[in-house]
Amino acid sequence: MTRVALVTGGTRGIGAAISIALDQAGYRVAATYVGNETEARSFQDRTGIPTYRWDIRDYQACKDGIARVEADVGPIDVLVNNAGITRDGMFHRITPEDWNMVIGTNLNGLFNMTHPVWPGMRERSFGRIINISSINGQKGQLGQANYSAAKAGDIGFTKALAQEGAAKGITVNAVCPGYIGTEMVRAIPEKVLKEHILPQIPVGRLGEPEEIARCVVFLASDEAGFITGSTLTANGGQYLA
Repeated sequence: MTRVALVTGGTRGIGAAISIALDQAGYRVAATYVGNETEARSFQDRTGIPTYRWDIRDYQACKDGIARVEADVGPIDVLVNNAGITRDGMFHRITPEDWNMVIGTNLNGLFNMTHPVWPGMRERSFGRIINISSINGQKGQLGQANYSAAKAGDIGFTKALAQEGAAKGITVNAVCPGYIGTEMVRAIPEKVLKEHILPQIPVGRLGEPEEIARCVVFLASDEAGFITGSTLTANGGQYLA
């Protein structure tokens, strides 16, 4: 039986690597996006992975979007809550809009996406929920009170929901990446990377999106059925939880 996986924010960066890795592992994959339609179309053309557009801050949009995916691809067995944004700034400069945008996407989005797929997973006695949190949800980060709060909330959500899903064959786990060599991170000036970021990472390099994707593929597998409520830290030794 071929399982179906849905990856939010699945057309760029870490999300794209996750979508591709799951596809290569034999899953039927669908990927969501919200902003960059040109990139999403290019991703679909390159990979053959179908893409769907909606805003995960909107519960009804998630419910309707998931219904479209299930009609096209099949019931969702694996949900990867990857979509996330940043609106960084020192706390005294963060606006209510900055706060609500980040919490709405990075935390509320987990509820909006997971709640509609949960009943089907319970009925089928199988499910994999994998939440992409962050090293900064574990340790906090200056200038990221909103982001760190949301990503820490993702971990709490993971631990609580894992206890509800366990008896129904549903596992819920989190992955906390450190600094990963995405387009956004590689845009940081080389001097800043070399002098301020890389010295914090014991392995001496940025992670690769594919390394996070491999964590997700493992947690999605049948072989990972005894692992639930866990936080998989993938940060090159920068923060040891």
